[in-house]
Amino acid sequence: MGRATLIGFSAVAMWALLALLTDASGQVPPFLLSAITFAIGTCVGLVARLVMPAPDKRRKIPPQVWLIGIAGLFGYHFFYFTALRNAPAVEASLIAYLWPLFIVLGSALMPGERLAWNHVVGALLGLAGTFLIVTKGGGLAFDARYAFGYAMAGVCALVWSSYSLLSRRFPSVPTSIVTWFCAATSALSLVCHLLLEKTVLPEGPGQWLAVVGLGLMPVGAAFYAWDIGVKRGNIQVLGAASYAAPLLSTLVLIAAGVAEPSLRILAACVLITGGAARRSLPPPAPGCCRA
Repeated sequence: MGRATLIGFSAVAMWALLALLTDASGQVPPFLLSAITFAIGTCVGLVARLVMPAPDKRRKIPPQVWLIGIAGLFGYHFFYFTALRNAPAVEASLIAYLWPLFIVLGSALMPGERLAWNHVVGALLGLAGTFLIVTKGGGLAFDARYAFGYAMAGVCALVWSSYSLLSRRFPSVPTSIVTWFCAATSALSLVCHLLLEKTVLPEGPGQWLAVVGLGLMPVGAAFYAWDIGVKRGNIQVLGAASYAAPLLSTLVLIAAGVAEPSLRILAACVLITGGAARRSLPPPAPGCCRA
């Protein structure tokens, strides 16, 4: 696995902290939490500019890059929050988490990429493991009353997978541009908060510390790392490996004493790890099994 792919997977590892830190942040409404944490994520990018080589100011950023970046970061969160408001969390979350599979399948349409069957098998095994994690071993109960919420979850998955795949088409655009994507997402989230939510701020230093942690890692550094991964890494491996996020998140919750270990978690580990092994192996060459 190359360096850029490993950097991209570090974003998945940071996203594993999202549930724990969000739970610790108190009753802050989603769009307000998004506005605060993406503002902190903007600061992460500004600080990084002080220690990283300055981008070439003569290089103009194509207008479509701005559209892809802002629509990707803000659109994903907007549709995800909308889905959770209009459908049960379990079903909505599972639909939204189709984005790694969409990345793996969509990569076949990218210039210079080739989709192998082992990537698809690995992604499907990861999806099965995610099913066990999200549903907690139970079943799904899709109800026509929540069709709008399910649709918003599907759009959410398409938005993030499209953002990830389209970003790869602009490898020369510096990752520092994510700073301004975060700034725009923070501003748009604040507008949505003022229009749709009641203001509830974190209470006490513990909740504020959790919010700062969210902004520094899962909502901050993770998006910069993901940008490097999808632009310069192995996007099929990275997409399929993203199914480790809900598993890692659950393991973090267990380590923190918020969740209990179970056979379901073990089964999910086997499926997701098996998927990782399958996608990391090259497919057999044509005719290799012939007598």
